[in-house]
Amino acid sequence: MKAAWYERQGSAASVLVVGDLAEPEPGPGEVRIRVAASGINPGDVKKRQDAFRVGMPFPRVIPHSDGAGTVDKVGESVSASRVGEHVWCFGAQTYRPFGTAAEYVVVPSEQAVPLPDRICLEQGACLGIPGITAHRAVHAAGSVDGRVVLVQGGAGAVGQCAIALARQAGALVIATVRSVGDRDVAQRAGAHHVIETSGRGATAIIDLVRSWAPRGVNHIIEVAFDQNITADEPLLVLGGSIAAYATGSPTPAIPFWPLVFKNVRLFFLGSDDFPPVDKQAAAGALNEALRGGWPGFEIGARFPLESIAAAHEAVERRTVTGRIVITFPGAAQGLNISTDG
Repeated sequence: MKAAWYERQGSAASVLVVGDLAEPEPGPGEVRIRVAASGINPGDVKKRQDAFRVGMPFPRVIPHSDGAGTVDKVGESVSASRVGEHVWCFGAQTYRPFGTAAEYVVVPSEQAVPLPDRICLEQGACLGIPGITAHRAVHAAGSVDGRVVLVQGGAGAVGQCAIALARQAGALVIATVRSVGDRDVAQRAGAHHVIETSGRGATAIIDLVRSWAPRGVNHIIEVAFDQNITADEPLLVLGGSIAAYATGSPTPAIPFWPLVFKNVRLFFLGSDDFPPVDKQAAAGALNEALRGGWPGFEIGARFPLESIAAAHEAVERRTVTGRIVITFPGAAQGLNISTDG
């Protein structure tokens, strides 16, 4: 099979190799997917860069945890009826060496999720990491039904999923974005109210949130914990909560006593290590959102496998608006058409 891999960490152009490898075979409890689209997440880029200084987890890594395609083989104890299913997968390169940047990938059967009818495969390739992170971020502190949820960074991949899932769960959703173009993205995801932060100071942003939530915010989903925590704190109600999944500074300062006096709960979320039951709940909720009319992501660029280095560089440099995917022409059936034909 054609695949991309690296055997050392570094810049995309210097370490990513495209060539031929043996096709993988599914073991017990596993399925093999003929990959139609492979989604690229910032975490995939950081692993390749060794951004967190953990080194090479395996001698050879095929990158990308998320993807979508068609099940073409199953291992022992998996029903043969799964063959032919259009699926999206998550965690392909989580504690495993070989991800979705290849014509075939093998994953545990429960990590290959049937894609709803009429949803294209490249959309499915973008769901895993952001969608599962968002679901946990929305529900970490309990039910949000009837509550006010603030999504910081509502135009990002996790932010869009969080908006859709929080609205699906019955919340009033307020989102912050950087620009007019980002406003459209957050509204498309389902935000009730959107605040453009560019050119506005923290006080003005707080006042705008309060204009829609005069009693305060119950739960905040946070993409920039270090930058926003001092503005998040005054917005929270007594007993409110924050679910943070990213930060600029690895050692952020926090307003400790104000958070203490409000009995604020902080959740720090790393999607690789969510309990399996939470990942399955997230997969079900994401499919439900798609069936319910959530339009999902805009695909900003499609690259062939041979151009994977350029695709990684586009993610790093943020030169593309929307999600970036690697596509495989040989498995293109169903890529941009409905999964039910």
